[in-house]
Amino acid sequence: MENLEKYDKAFMEVFELSKENLNEKLVYQSIQLWDSVGHMSLIAALEDTFNIMMEMDDIIDLSSYEKGKEILADKYGVSL
Repeated sequence: MENLEKYDKAFMEVFELSKENLNEKLVYQSIQLWDSVGHMSLIAALEDTFNIMMEMDDIIDLSSYEKGKEILADKYGVSL
């Protein structure tokens, strides 16, 4: 499984979404499950998936599906 597939899987499992719902419109609090608790569940899933430990600023900045890809690539060397 490639990194983008792993990334998508984390979002789909945590937020109970289909692949079709993963796009630039998916932002923090745009769906019911992406609240503060859901956000921390997503962070835990991403950290486990990519074997990283995200910095607090990055956890706060991860405010959308697209921004998450940018943070993982730029700060943690995860090619998506």
